[in-house]
Amino acid sequence: MDSQRNILLIALMFVSFMLYLNWTEATNPQPQGQGVTQQAQHSGDVPASADANAPLTQDKVSDKLITLQSDVLTLTVDTHGGDIVRAQLNDYDAELDSEAKFVLLKNQPNHVFEAQSGLIGSNGIDTVSGRAQYTTDGTDFVMGKDQNELRVPMTVVKDGITYTKTFILKRDSYAVDVDYTINNQSDKPASVQMYAQLKQNLMDDGGSLTMPTYRGGVYSADESKYEKYSFDDMKDRNLNLTITKDGWAGMMQHYFVAAWIPHATGDVNLYTRTSDGLGFIGVRYPTTTVEPGKEVTLDSTLWVGPKLQDQMAKVAPNLNLTVDYGWLWFIASPLHWLLSTIHGFVGNWGVAIIILTFIVRGAMYPLTKAQYTSMAKMRLLQPKLQEMRERIGDDRQRMSQEMMELYKKEKVNPLGGCLPLLLQMPIFIALYWALMESVELRHAPFMLWIHDLSAPDPYYVLPLLMGASMFMIQKMSPSTVTDPMQQKIMNFMPVMFTVFFLWFPAGLVLYWLVSNIVTLIQQTLIYRALEKKGLHSRK
Repeated sequence: MDSQRNILLIALMFVSFMLYLNWTEATNPQPQGQGVTQQAQHSGDVPASADANAPLTQDKVSDKLITLQSDVLTLTVDTHGGDIVRAQLNDYDAELDSEAKFVLLKNQPNHVFEAQSGLIGSNGIDTVSGRAQYTTDGTDFVMGKDQNELRVPMTVVKDGITYTKTFILKRDSYAVDVDYTINNQSDKPASVQMYAQLKQNLMDDGGSLTMPTYRGGVYSADESKYEKYSFDDMKDRNLNLTITKDGWAGMMQHYFVAAWIPHATGDVNLYTRTSDGLGFIGVRYPTTTVEPGKEVTLDSTLWVGPKLQDQMAKVAPNLNLTVDYGWLWFIASPLHWLLSTIHGFVGNWGVAIIILTFIVRGAMYPLTKAQYTSMAKMRLLQPKLQEMRERIGDDRQRMSQEMMELYKKEKVNPLGGCLPLLLQMPIFIALYWALMESVELRHAPFMLWIHDLSAPDPYYVLPLLMGASMFMIQKMSPSTVTDPMQQKIMNFMPVMFTVFFLWFPAGLVLYWLVSNIVTLIQQTLIYRALEKKGLHSRK
């Protein structure tokens, strides 16, 4: 297989890969083997429950808000219900070079995305008549420079029972602990059930053919470490799963995720439902009974921030899997680790990508050399193969046998030119996901006009250079193609790839461009060595 046919095969695999990405994002099949319930015929913002006091909560944010601020988070909490109605990520710009910070949770007319939690049950304070109205000793709470933790309690007193909801923010952490303490000073046992959920508008998954990002539900439960559950899935049917040990429920989008991690004694119910154009995913604790004179604390954790793998892995098992590398995770994960390690030394993600490219292509050099050597030997055999075709005619079986004998005699592997290609494509696909899913590359500058490696080149310089380098590789490679139509197709390949890469993230185009440059260098060195041995001719 000569280099021209390799290029055609690359093109076919590339187009197939892009179509596959688009198809998987569009279909996102329903996970199998899990129990589901029928669509709940229940309105409101909290889970339907067998309890008659399942609350019906407000859709609008009240005017009684408080602000909680750490070094990395600024949260707005509605004291009516105690929900987080806004979460600003202080270290992330909303847009490149903008003064505004990125807001993950929000309550806007066109987009609602909130983290809710409450207590239902016989003695719950969130009921069909309304949500709990908490009181606090202030409205603005800021973590001091000498503090590593900010604790903000909110209280409700009802029927001799004091309910305290405490938000705990820690320095340099996107994990927010949300605890409920029930102090029962009445003369009767108190029965409560905690729930924690995320709600968001039912919207399109988002993304495009070249950047197929996902927005929707995700979860981890007993039967699955990590599953997506899109808004379309939620509309079709509700999840009703059991978490016996480790698990969580969340909603994610490109680069960012919000997820509730329960810390309960006993089985936890994981559910989804829809209502009034909103989708919900959450967890419901088992019923807890607090005896008179006793105090019980129910605790949970909310991750609300970027997809930082190391930090998420410490917060909950499998939460780091929201950095979704697809089925080639076993290649993408080491590549991301290597890229991050290199960045730790050079301090520039673009330079790190270049160094990574040299490392990957350098490791594959023995295969690349074998590829071109095999191609040269195959080219030398063309006269003998042509004579064989003329002599044997249409007897395909005999032709095949004699060809195999000739290959064996000349020690030529006809598939030797394919192996490097077969290895390059999985590496390319894995690196595609590693770069696509790395929040570290969001708004990361390279040099000159490239100010954001996660966005397309604004002037299309890198894609054009990539196309030119691909054209040079094609011209340098020996070819046995004589058919005019095939030649036109080959000449069109660089143009097609250039058009595709116009909308690819600049970081990925940079990798492909540098990879082509390395290929040109390797190709030149290998051809010179082969010419000295009399094994190569470009004519």
